Amino acid sequence: MTKSSLHSQHKSATGKIRIIGGEWRGRKLSVLDKQGLRPTSDRVRETLFNWLNFRVPASRCLDLFAGTGALGFEAASRGAQSVVLVERDRDIAQNLVQQVAILQATQLLVVHQDALSFLEKTPTTPFNIIFLDPPFSSDFLTPCLQKLAQGWLAPHALLYIEQAREAVLPVLPATSILLKQLTTAQVRASLVQL
Repeated sequence: MTKSSLHSQHKSATGKIRIIGGEWRGRKLSVLDKQGLRPTSDRVRETLFNWLNFRVPASRCLDLFAGTGALGFEAASRGAQSVVLVERDRDIAQNLVQQVAILQATQLLVVHQDALSFLEKTPTTPFNIIFLDPPFSSDFLTPCLQKLAQGWLAPHALLYIEQAREAVLPVLPATSILLKQLTTAQVRASLVQL
């Protein structure tokens, strides 16, 4: 097998993640087997959406580092009015588009773009819930927080931040409140009200 066919085979191999609640509960989404793609675990997602229980229905959600789409699809399944999934990797974004089509999920929009570039635009409608789950090796959280403060946040918006367990929470705006935090063997998950 040639190196390019190995690369092609690796890119197309898929795994599955399960939606754990709402309209699509139990449905499985295909995810690409790509290096660095790290789905939020069922345990962390279940805890997060218990925290967000009454805030998700009719909300406008933004998933800036969509990856597998686990957080955005979960929000849509639980009644979010709209969910924007931003993903910079072309293959992963195309896979998300396919999953949206399979579910006939008209409230989900996939944007193939880098998160920081996406935030350079002037927002048309602020978001109620923002999911920030960048690659653990990156330093995107602080610049994303700075850009989100420029019109992207609805009053009392909630921000979910997922980091490596050992990472320090980035500096948050002075008016923000850390509402909840969960630590697992690999992850520190924080819910902040802005």
